[in-house]
Amino acid sequence: MFYADLHIHSKFSRATSRDCDLEHLAQAAARKGIAVVGTGDFTHPGWRQELESKLIPAEPGLYRLRPELEGKALKHTPVAQPEPVRFLLQVEIATIYKKAGQTRKVHHLIYVPELDQARRFTEQLARLGNVASDGRPILGLDSRTLLELVLQTGPGCFLIPAHVWTPWFSVFGAHSGFDRLEDCYEDLSGEVFALETGLSSDPPMNWRWSALDRFALISNSDAHSPGKLGRECCVFDCPLDYFTMREALHTGQGYAGTVEFFPEEGKYHLDGHRQCGVCWEPPETRQHGGRCPQCGRPVTLGVLYRVCQLADRPAPPEPLHPRAAPFRSLIPLCEILGEILQAGPDTKGVQSRYE
Repeated sequence: MFYADLHIHSKFSRATSRDCDLEHLAQAAARKGIAVVGTGDFTHPGWRQELESKLIPAEPGLYRLRPELEGKALKHTPVAQPEPVRFLLQVEIATIYKKAGQTRKVHHLIYVPELDQARRFTEQLARLGNVASDGRPILGLDSRTLLELVLQTGPGCFLIPAHVWTPWFSVFGAHSGFDRLEDCYEDLSGEVFALETGLSSDPPMNWRWSALDRFALISNSDAHSPGKLGRECCVFDCPLDYFTMREALHTGQGYAGTVEFFPEEGKYHLDGHRQCGVCWEPPETRQHGGRCPQCGRPVTLGVLYRVCQLADRPAPPEPLHPRAAPFRSLIPLCEILGEILQAGPDTKGVQSRYE
């Protein structure tokens, strides 16, 4: 059994740490016991150059740091992960486009097993938009078209909708998403076999909607710094191999579930306006007609509200379908130390105790 964090970002994405390079990511993964880490951002020219120069093939579809870089990076690192950390080629693509009379903003996770496929896929996207300005490119591309390009890239390539409930940037988001997966990916919807649930929801929330029963539910950190690696992650009980991991997500056999935030910790869990200090449960939002009492504008409808809109089951104490994988909810250690020391989790005192 091993842990995998399959959605991160590199130093070439906006609002990320300069330490989001392969060496620091390998250090953080080794310390936390994470066996497989997504590379993030493989469409960015600068990052792909680093991937091609610093990684070597390992198991099928997986990569590791060159031995000299790996040895230097881990020389003084206390290691919880006994085997060298593996990297899996991954990128997040943002698509913004008009469909059915509404502006859609949907984020997607793309996975490929080979650097040559990553290069070919990037070349296809570069003909359609700018992939060099940010590690997470934003393209005016229909989600179905993007999925088609992924499938055409080669065997084993696949797409997972990212943080599917996020209000503004997801396939089911309250402000820019769809009510059915089929409305987004149309005739190719059957090619989607997993969904990323995001930091603001957990599996029991997703079990309330029967339309999601056929999907593997994954969770990842979406880390913008090495320290955030593994705050959510996936658990696999299968051989360490890209294609076996893909098959585990596809069939449920060999997929052992997730490690989760408590969803209340996610910043999009409830409704409201952060600047106005308004934070509501769904009944309060309905009571106020969805409008902020401070500024009068519509409030942002959070993940819980959107789940309640689409749910066709009551909140279940246990999963209601056979493919549901187990999960554990944890509080990050820095958050606990911050509570004890009455300080922010990233402050020097907390970080010193954390070390």
